[in-house]
Amino acid sequence: MTDSLLALLPGSTRDRTGNVTLTLGRGGPKRLVYCNLDEIGYAVGNITDDGYLQLRRVGGGARLYPLFDQQIEGHRVTLFGRRGPVPGVVAVRSTHLTRGRPNRDEPPFTVDNAYVDVGAASREEVLALGISVLTPLSITKRPHRYGDRAGLLAAPNAGRRAACAALASAALSRPRVRGTVVVAFTVQSLYADTAGLKTVQNLQGPFTDVRMVTVPSKFGETTVETVALKDVEALMADVVTWIGGSQ
Repeated sequence: MTDSLLALLPGSTRDRTGNVTLTLGRGGPKRLVYCNLDEIGYAVGNITDDGYLQLRRVGGGARLYPLFDQQIEGHRVTLFGRRGPVPGVVAVRSTHLTRGRPNRDEPPFTVDNAYVDVGAASREEVLALGISVLTPLSITKRPHRYGDRAGLLAAPNAGRRAACAALASAALSRPRVRGTVVVAFTVQSLYADTAGLKTVQNLQGPFTDVRMVTVPSKFGETTVETVALKDVEALMADVVTWIGGSQ
């Protein structure tokens, strides 16, 4: 994601934490507008001898609802290996061997039940794809537009992604800038006590004003999290006004 932002936003840079920032204008006051770029994801925890990947969740912790991991069962995932993205799918149990649905006393699916198939037949074939232990992965994003005049968009983490899209669009619109505005796409907001935001503040602050951009969403933290595109457009216009110095 940050590679895409660096290509999209001329003059943007990435720090060692992983944040992407773009500085607009100069002089005072110096303000910060940011969105949280990261999401709850997974990392490879083990590679079996027959080429399957086992997972560990990254981020979330106690804030997650108990069935959160069921989102990935049977779904396509993308692994971000050293040689580029690798498609995979989280396996489901054979209905023939398990004789249908699980009974009511059976524990629900968790990340510990996940086995990812990337088309490999051995550990060596997995490693040859550029995948190793700790390789990150996420649900493959396939946004779906629906509703009246296709005005709604559903996708995993749609709220965060839409807010960042609005912020990027505002920065690209060549807004009139009052003073200096740092536009930041921050990481590690869900994992390490907002380490990304704190890095931006320590390296580029102090700031006289700090604003986080968000978009309202429904069905949060599911594969069908939904935003209204009119809210995204309104946020972009509001950010352009804010960059110009108006509240």
